[in-house]
Amino acid sequence: MNEREIRKVEIQAFIYSANPPTEEQKQQIQDFLESEFCSTVNVVWKKDAENGNGFRIEVGTSVYKWSLNGIYDWSIEGKRRQLKEKIHQAIAEKGNVMPLIKETLANWKPSPTFDSFGTVLTVGDGIATVTGLKSVAYGEILIFGSGVRGMVQELKQDSIGCILFGDDQDITEGSAVKSTGKVAGIPVGEEYIGRVIDALGTPIDGKGSIHAEGYYPIESPAPGIIDRQPVNKPMETGLLAIDSMFPIGRGQRELIIGDRQTGKTAIALDTILNQQGKDVICIYVAIGQKASSVAQLAQTLRRHHAMEYSIIVNASASDPAPLQYIAPYAGCALGEYFMHKGKDVLIVYDDLSKHAIAYRALSLLLERSPGREAYPGDVFYLHSRLLERSAHLSDALGGGSMTALPIVETQAGDVSAYIPTNIISITDGQIFLESDLFFAGQRPAVNVGLSVSRVGGAAQTKAMKSAAGAIRLNLAQYREMEVFTQFSSDLDNTTKRQLQFGQTLMQLLKQDQYHPYRQHEQVILLLTALSHTFQDVPPEEIPGIVRELLTSIQDTLPDICTEIDRSGTLSEENKQQILQNAKQYLENRKMQKSK
Repeated sequence: MNEREIRKVEIQAFIYSANPPTEEQKQQIQDFLESEFCSTVNVVWKKDAENGNGFRIEVGTSVYKWSLNGIYDWSIEGKRRQLKEKIHQAIAEKGNVMPLIKETLANWKPSPTFDSFGTVLTVGDGIATVTGLKSVAYGEILIFGSGVRGMVQELKQDSIGCILFGDDQDITEGSAVKSTGKVAGIPVGEEYIGRVIDALGTPIDGKGSIHAEGYYPIESPAPGIIDRQPVNKPMETGLLAIDSMFPIGRGQRELIIGDRQTGKTAIALDTILNQQGKDVICIYVAIGQKASSVAQLAQTLRRHHAMEYSIIVNASASDPAPLQYIAPYAGCALGEYFMHKGKDVLIVYDDLSKHAIAYRALSLLLERSPGREAYPGDVFYLHSRLLERSAHLSDALGGGSMTALPIVETQAGDVSAYIPTNIISITDGQIFLESDLFFAGQRPAVNVGLSVSRVGGAAQTKAMKSAAGAIRLNLAQYREMEVFTQFSSDLDNTTKRQLQFGQTLMQLLKQDQYHPYRQHEQVILLLTALSHTFQDVPPEEIPGIVRELLTSIQDTLPDICTEIDRSGTLSEENKQQILQNAKQYLENRKMQKSK
């Protein structure tokens, strides 16, 4: 409807006050409303003793399904509400309370405010359909009469679809809905470190309230190319199988993918534990998991002193689908706060399969067209706009980084399913966990053939790159030879030695949970194994030898170990010293065993 058509409509406005306005006041109000709505306004006074010496204006009309309704509140209560909001805004922006209150009171002048109201048409299953709100935007927060908040998720010609962040039992057909003009966001601040919160930023660990230092929108544009720098600093997991063959860099997005119960969360958890003392903020986002599982994970982090630098964002299976939908975005916004302060952040999304299922449920309830596997057409965009926000920012923006480890569950190892292929194409590599390896006792059960890191050696230190050598090629050759030799019982000595060497490497890559290796330990093990020092050691004895060997070299070459951890470099001289000590240790062990 254009301005000329609106002019033809006469809007009825009601003034509620204890005393009638003068003709001059009435004319001023009429001029203000006509300029506001570009339409003729008929002003009618109604007595309302509760307004004291203030007044409230209600405006409403309905023409050709176009509606405009709202309240201009100039009452004492309205002025008090304005002042309260102004003070809260000042405190949120600057923090120091008393000077800000004095400054706000001195400079504050009340102004007419317009509150836009709508009406609930239908409600159910965490979805409300609302009419009468024509100026709301996608992603805007709405407040219902019961106090429940919702977010605009669907914009139609004559109504909007809203997802609810609370119980919808108190919302009924005809309930009032108020627009806020604010997009969905989450409070952020340093005090969130060490806490367990829900998807709205509310603490749920029973440790009291959290003082927020700011407010970040849960949806924000990803950094552009100019705002990024290359991913070249390692984000070490402490897992030998990953750091040696599929290194992860700070700012990278590395997918952890595999069937149910194959150790996906264990890899993410060990990576968090390995960040101790490295000035990395870790955020774990639990989506659709049992509350008991999340509580157990939080207890594990506390037991290993990892909650001191970690945050858990929990949208459990018992939470409504809208909270599961916004949880990863809320965790990402929290990570962006620290990243923009120049810090390094590690964020785990566990898992995006359940996130996609929650979004599918919302989309179907909002009557969006289903596509492949009943997912809506924008499910790819759902995850791309989340994962693209992980980056290594340029030095001009502080040089902070956010590394994402999304987790996806497959069915019977099918990586060609809809959601896995989507996220594989978004991320910078994947760590594929194979069920057969897991049940055979190989932990972590990393499939060398299907796993990849598209950052590669750029995210490794010189020491690790030098020590890792051709371990991936050796393992690939072993896997092929192992399959081939199943059909033959008569093997030559060369083939037997190659098989034994491969078995030794596989044993070496086995690692207990909650025991990540430090960099110098990984370098020592790789150098020793790839130099065939373990060639004549029975594979079943490797785990025990590994612990003793590391202790021996740490005792005899402490300076070299410290240098590797500090600088990430390994000189040829130090390399030879490590190999010499390893061989000496094995010879001494062999002599003791023969006695």
